[in-house]
Amino acid sequence: MRGQSVISQKTKKRRPSAPGKGEPILVRLQRTPLANLDHWIARQEDRPSRPEAIRRLVVEQALAGSSSGPRSPTARAKAADLASKRLDKLIDPATPEDERQQRKRRILKGPGEFQELRDKLRSTDKT
Repeated sequence: MRGQSVISQKTKKRRPSAPGKGEPILVRLQRTPLANLDHWIARQEDRPSRPEAIRRLVVEQALAGSSSGPRSPTARAKAADLASKRLDKLIDPATPEDERQQRKRRILKGPGEFQELRDKLRSTDKT
């Protein structure tokens, strides 16, 4: 066995494969949001990496849906006012005034089934 030599092959260290196929993205954060993210990470038991923390927060928010709750009467009035002003610009000015108002009202109020649904939602929010 003369002349034989043992050559050890080093295995390259690779990072763990991603859990499934996804689109890689770059997120740039300013100091304050980054500090908030790091603070959130510090409060977690397993201390996830920044990318993992961002993934968790995105999924958590997506599953939570709109957590802002019902809109206040002031916010609803402001939204209706903005929509009304926008409709004034969109509706043909040659249309008679009473027809314009009727069209606006129909668009702003929505179909009857939606009105009933909104009324039900508002009544359950108050209780």
